[in-house]
Amino acid sequence: MADGVHYRTWVPGKTEVAAIICNKNEIARTIPLMHEADGYFSGIDQRGRAGDLYKYRFADNDWPDPASRFNPDGVHGPARVSDPRDYVWQDREWSCPAMSELVFYELHLGTFTPEGTFRGAIGRLDHLVRLGVSAIEIMPVADFPGARNWGYDGVSLYAPARVYGTPNDFRGLVDAAHARGLAVVLDVVYNHLGPDGNYLGAYSREYFNPEHKTPWGDAFNFELKPVREFFAENPAYWRSEFHIDGFRLDATHAILDSSEKHFLAEIADRVHSLGGFVTVEDERHEPLLLLPSARGGYGLDAAWADDFHHVVRVMLTGAREGYYRSYKGTVGELIATLRDGWLLHGKARTRESSPNECAELAPETFIFCIGNHDQIGNQAFGERLHQKVTPAAFRAASALLCLVPYTPLIFMGDEWATSAPFQFFTDHEAELGRKITEGRRAEFGGFALFRDPAMRERIPDPQAAETFQRSKLRWKELGEGVHAATLRLYTELLRLRRTITALQDRRRSNWKVEETTPGIVEIVFGLTSKEKCKIVIDLVGGREGSLPNDSEWELLLSTNEKRFGGDEFAALIQPEVRVLWKVERD
Repeated sequence: MADGVHYRTWVPGKTEVAAIICNKNEIARTIPLMHEADGYFSGIDQRGRAGDLYKYRFADNDWPDPASRFNPDGVHGPARVSDPRDYVWQDREWSCPAMSELVFYELHLGTFTPEGTFRGAIGRLDHLVRLGVSAIEIMPVADFPGARNWGYDGVSLYAPARVYGTPNDFRGLVDAAHARGLAVVLDVVYNHLGPDGNYLGAYSREYFNPEHKTPWGDAFNFELKPVREFFAENPAYWRSEFHIDGFRLDATHAILDSSEKHFLAEIADRVHSLGGFVTVEDERHEPLLLLPSARGGYGLDAAWADDFHHVVRVMLTGAREGYYRSYKGTVGELIATLRDGWLLHGKARTRESSPNECAELAPETFIFCIGNHDQIGNQAFGERLHQKVTPAAFRAASALLCLVPYTPLIFMGDEWATSAPFQFFTDHEAELGRKITEGRRAEFGGFALFRDPAMRERIPDPQAAETFQRSKLRWKELGEGVHAATLRLYTELLRLRRTITALQDRRRSNWKVEETTPGIVEIVFGLTSKEKCKIVIDLVGGREGSLPNDSEWELLLSTNEKRFGGDEFAALIQPEVRVLWKVERD
């Protein structure tokens, strides 16, 4: 404000509330806040300016602001007043691509670069442009306790984590991405806050609804307007003040709301009104999430469709423990998933649900992957798919991911088969950290490999700094051997996805999936045009014979070519994906 700084907070049931300005670790002044309706308190510090540090005082304590914009001394310390107008944006001409054009690249800021900062990430954006992705999806940056975290222990939902840089550093990263034609998606968490530094309960227990339970405790009270506003305004804030294009909402199956209009529908409406989009992680695979509001849906734009990952993982590794028990990894499951987008449908997650539920959803609304932060980091040792299967199998799975009619998501480093794992890491205070470590190892107690306590002790300690350091990408590998060959493959696959007309038309009426010979799956694009493109898929290999005779088709790519690290068309002996093309003549 031109006349100072306006402070406002929600502390229902309190009678005296003040903003404490505490520059240089000393109380500079106290600003009494006036009581408003519905439990809000507000006031103006006429001497205030950007850079001031503050806390709120009530109930004989000074408390960090849950809606702080920046926490230079950590989530337990005072917040810093920020003025978003002191950044000059350069992206006035930016226009986000349509959802149907997006290829996501998920990254964790702390491990994406050696620096682990917003500014450090800018230096690697040109690599992503050359790779051919069109959107970076940044794991949560809401500030958290300690120096390292996946981001899902965030407690300051409006504050970029200080370990990555300042708010303007984050704006600089978004600006730089837009200048290179890359959209920016931010992962946000509205189903819980982390276990350390969450001060909402100190402000009011009304933030929580004890009738709704989540894996992390009582759910947030989205039926109460001030609570609902606190969360619903968050993506609008990131959109307006940081130019974030879209959002990935974490574990929305754990966002419980009995309001007439569900909280998720409200988020979708607010973000859409600002020109952004919303994707979700939701284990229910419920079409209602993606149907427009006019048809009774929530109007969300896309959902992570993990069935594809699970079917491919079981098919290639034989893993059947944990949530993989629901999958057999058969060719039939692969075909069903490629045809519909989901294998298990609806709230009951059954195979019996009608495929018509998916048929009315556009392919771009399903986000596929063969690795993401969960599917890699929730492995005991953080192994990536290429560290568990043969190079040929990984190349084939990668090709399928990049060429499906759905929206691909690539996890950072997979595009060059990095040797770095992605392990689970935290930096909590000692006692909480000990419980995190014990809990992490106990999670694997039901798996055959870890029934022996000695084996569980080998699982990396999340609290150890070296667990975090091991997870940093190793950029020096880019030009080396198998890494360079894998990067060449991903780059070429994404180029084909962008440039072949038949592949660009991903409407359901333009392609079909079928098993042509035992074990061989084909996706044929171009059903509505003369130009055709065929993806021939063998994820398993080891069969006798040869691939079908495709003499009328031009071979554009085989994943077993030497340039990609293969041994040149070892058809049916090793896993393989081929891309073929033709134009039908009159």
